[in-house]
Amino acid sequence: MAVSSGTSADLRNPPPKAGAITAEERKVIFASSLGTIFEWYDFYLYGSLASIIAKQFFVGDPTTTFIFALLAFAAGFIVRPFGALVFGRLGDMIGRKYTFLITILIMGGSTFIVGLLPSHAAIGISAPIILVSLRILQGLALGGEYGGAATYVAEHAPNGKRGAFTSWIQTTATLGFFLSLLVILGTRKAIGEEAFNAWGWRVPFLVSVLLLGISVWIRLSMNESPAFARMKAEGRTSKAPLSEAFGKWRNLKIVVLALIGLTMGQAVVWYTGQFYALFFMQQTLKIDIVNATLMIAVALALATPFFIFFGSLADKVGRKYIILGGCLLAAVTYMPLFGALTHYGNPALEAALKNSPVTVVADPASCHFQFNLTGQKKFPSSCDIATGILSNSSVAYTKVDAPAGSVAVIKIGDKEIASFNAVMTPDGLNFDAASKKAEAALKKDTAAAVKAAGYPAKADEDQINRPMMVLILFILVLYVTMVYGPIAAMLVEMFPTRIRYTSMSLPYHIGNGWFGGLLPTTAFALVAFKGDIYYGLWYPIVVALLTVVIGALFVKETRDNDIYAAD
Repeated sequence: MAVSSGTSADLRNPPPKAGAITAEERKVIFASSLGTIFEWYDFYLYGSLASIIAKQFFVGDPTTTFIFALLAFAAGFIVRPFGALVFGRLGDMIGRKYTFLITILIMGGSTFIVGLLPSHAAIGISAPIILVSLRILQGLALGGEYGGAATYVAEHAPNGKRGAFTSWIQTTATLGFFLSLLVILGTRKAIGEEAFNAWGWRVPFLVSVLLLGISVWIRLSMNESPAFARMKAEGRTSKAPLSEAFGKWRNLKIVVLALIGLTMGQAVVWYTGQFYALFFMQQTLKIDIVNATLMIAVALALATPFFIFFGSLADKVGRKYIILGGCLLAAVTYMPLFGALTHYGNPALEAALKNSPVTVVADPASCHFQFNLTGQKKFPSSCDIATGILSNSSVAYTKVDAPAGSVAVIKIGDKEIASFNAVMTPDGLNFDAASKKAEAALKKDTAAAVKAAGYPAKADEDQINRPMMVLILFILVLYVTMVYGPIAAMLVEMFPTRIRYTSMSLPYHIGNGWFGGLLPTTAFALVAFKGDIYYGLWYPIVVALLTVVIGALFVKETRDNDIYAAD
């Protein structure tokens, strides 16, 4: 129930434990969620259109292309915690309403400008510089938006309904993703693929200005949250939220526990259930992008109501063990579930993995962990080249040690294919011309050999068991709803009002921006290193189990915390 400019007595009375939701409470949930949906829409556009954007802006010498590709890819994830610090501080000093009004203006404005930004061909190196700067602004804005929206809604919620109220915020990432896909697909269909690649890709970015206008109009009509309004009226707002939140061990300890014992595990489950599952279907199982996207979309649509279910359930039984239970279930079932995805999505690949073992004979010193943030970094050793090609072909392999200094050899059945040590260009960022030619030949020879061994180049559409695939994907997303549905309410309840925005935003965005956002890259590096298509799952499994242990031992249940109590 929103606070008006009434008496101080009004400010001292927090929202009661209520029955039916009021019209004002519906407005708070709707306005906060709608704005956050639009922010996620803006954020996802770049990822969905990255290949087209790269051709428009990242043109030039290899060094320039590499640097800006790195910055543009990483910026949205890496800067989110810094956005949490900047806007969390403002939110605790001047209020929740105006701070996340600022974040949506920054996000919407940055997205709209991307739609207008001239290409590299028109303005040269200024184009990628401006693009990366806009991407950084998007990441900063998203870092401030989530904490503001979650805090604002929770501080409006009646006692006993914070889980249900804030769970609507938790649906927004999925809905924003849907909205971005809908606009992109609609534009593509309306103008055609050629026109879309030439100029139509700008339309989804330009459309964001309409969404921005709606959000700003709605948010301007909203009141400040009751908890912050009361605290401000009593003169108890923080003058230095950052030092209070992170300079005092009493609160910093809770921030660290919120990260390790909650959001770190929540993040890897969230990204594995939605994004890594999609990545696995496309890259590993070789299911075409349309089929893979449609199956994950159906699973998301079926599972989305469970965000509300688990948020509401958390009001009755507590938040902690629903979140940790989702992490535990995910950790113990990921291996069989992803194995089932292979069985029902590409049975020919499953058979090849079982019946046609592949071996890489190599000097172990030449085999490295291929963490590749941008997808452009080159690893020149013969072992890394061989294992990278096999991993990209979804071929499992075992390694056999060879004498020091020897060139790696791929053994597929009775066929042996020698790899090579590449020579790098002077800038150290790419293979030279001769090495590129050798790499192309090696890829061709390896592709022929793995095809002869029964490894399919792509999944057979007639062999895909779509109902079972959707069921498995639904289970994966159900884990997402368990860990994500109650998390906003719990984070809000862990911290005092005067530094709540700052304190809750940082662990959330470190967990989701760093541990979650870099999951696909880390997982692929693990797969290439080990030679097992499922080995990348050990990253989310280990992180989720760590969160279960730390959370169970050290994180306290917060359901009955009084967020209106004096700080």
